[in-house]
Amino acid sequence: MGLYEAWKNLSENHESQEAEIEFWKEYLSVERNIYNEILNNKTQVVEGTPAELAEKYSTNAEYFMGFIDGISESLQEDIDLDAIEADKAISLKIDWEKLYYNMCAAEANWLYELEGWNDILAADTRKALLKKYKTSKTVVKENKVGRNDPCPCGSGKKYKKCCGKNA
Repeated sequence: MGLYEAWKNLSENHESQEAEIEFWKEYLSVERNIYNEILNNKTQVVEGTPAELAEKYSTNAEYFMGFIDGISESLQEDIDLDAIEADKAISLKIDWEKLYYNMCAAEANWLYELEGWNDILAADTRKALLKKYKTSKTVVKENKVGRNDPCPCGSGKKYKKCCGKNA
């Protein structure tokens, strides 16, 4: 079984709801610590084997694989999660702006509010990325044409007698 498959089994298969809550509480704490260390050290490229990196960040290989799974969409280069092995070297080149945006999209305020961001992205940049995310999920309704309104095709007829006739 590959490392990614082991991570998926670990994160998806729980005996009870309480066990699942405890698992995620523990994992999110580990994830926060990894991000905190990366941000504080301004580590834009994380390199090594997953086993070495897990030891460096005081966790196990499966939890570090969960970190890789979470950060995979915020990297400068795509990575094949299924091909990652515990003893095979990897290089994760982080795109800071993508990472911050994706943290906003995941509504992971415990990550995008970490102090380490202050030295990596300017406050204006972080604010703009948060605003970009918030506007991306805003639903804008288009004006609906009423049956007695002029037809938008420009014929001069009422909508109900023109394009709305078969609607």
